[in-house]
Amino acid sequence: MSTTLTGALVGAVLAFAALIFGFWGFLLVALLMGIGALAGRVVSGQLDLSALAGVFAGRRSSV
Repeated sequence: MSTTLTGALVGAVLAFAALIFGFWGFLLVALLMGIGALAGRVVSGQLDLSALAGVFAGRRSSV
């Protein structure tokens, strides 16, 4: 699936959430989509949580 199509689908889902559930429902759907995207990257191995934690802790390393 191309990034353009993925972006369009995400936009459509968020638009429907805003129409159906209002502003707070829109924010909840956006937050849960972000959490789901992060979880998917962790499971697929594209995101290393220990390196991400190091960035937030102030430790910078290219290894």
